[in-house]
Amino acid sequence: MLEKLRPIFTDPHVRGYRIWHDVVMGFIFFSCAALVLESVQSYQDAYAVWFDWAEWISVAFFTVDAAANIAFAPNPWRYLFSFWGFIDLISVLPSYLMLFNLTAVRSTKVIRLLRVARALRVLKLARAAADQAEGAERHETNPLAANLKIYCIVFFATLMLSSTAMYFVEGHLYDADVMQAEQQAINAATPAGQTPATYMPTDPLTGDPIPEDKRFYTSIPAAMWWSITTMTTTGYGDMFPVTVGGRMVAAVTMLLGLILFAILLNLINKTMLILLFGEKHGIE
Repeated sequence: MLEKLRPIFTDPHVRGYRIWHDVVMGFIFFSCAALVLESVQSYQDAYAVWFDWAEWISVAFFTVDAAANIAFAPNPWRYLFSFWGFIDLISVLPSYLMLFNLTAVRSTKVIRLLRVARALRVLKLARAAADQAEGAERHETNPLAANLKIYCIVFFATLMLSSTAMYFVEGHLYDADVMQAEQQAINAATPAGQTPATYMPTDPLTGDPIPEDKRFYTSIPAAMWWSITTMTTTGYGDMFPVTVGGRMVAAVTMLLGLILFAILLNLINKTMLILLFGEKHGIE
């Protein structure tokens, strides 16, 4: 029975392999959508149970996928410490750590880090991109269509990772839970009869205050708008990082946007050569 399942996880040329990895991609998008919506406080408060169900359904599926990949690998231990094994591990480990509620992960900051770390499972799309590239090289599919799919996969992964990084690096400084906890600490430390000061979030590296009108990245969807405008243009101008960490994320996002733009121009150039001048795209 297990040997019959082996091609589904090891042979890119069988139909079962392609179907399974299409399902994997579906769960990745489903999981990322749940993570994005969960970062909106109003949605989190209203649909917390549904988000929990969505997460654990995804984790159960990714666990089966990871276990199968390890079991059917020629060398399971080598696979476990390979790039693909690392991706399989990070796709499930953060959720299991939160489930176990270990002492080391009970702090609010660590829990938040584990939550946003789930966005790294978008890297599992790298295998889908690799499969598309392999198919194009073997002329099993239209190279232009395959390259466009690869571009969309890379663009989505970049968008997801950059917006999540910005939300965690800068947005968590004025997250509602953090603001409430810090304000309570100030209130508790203020002597009786005195009016407690209002908590002001600051850049952890420079100590510069972050005024209310500069607190842009309150959720991943908000950060996604910034990420899209940063990757596709010089920036819309309505949102910008004000911390050192946020500016570092922005710098990397800009550079990735330039690379993606160059790739897109190359795809458009190849398409125009084929459509307007009849140049063949290599399919025999």
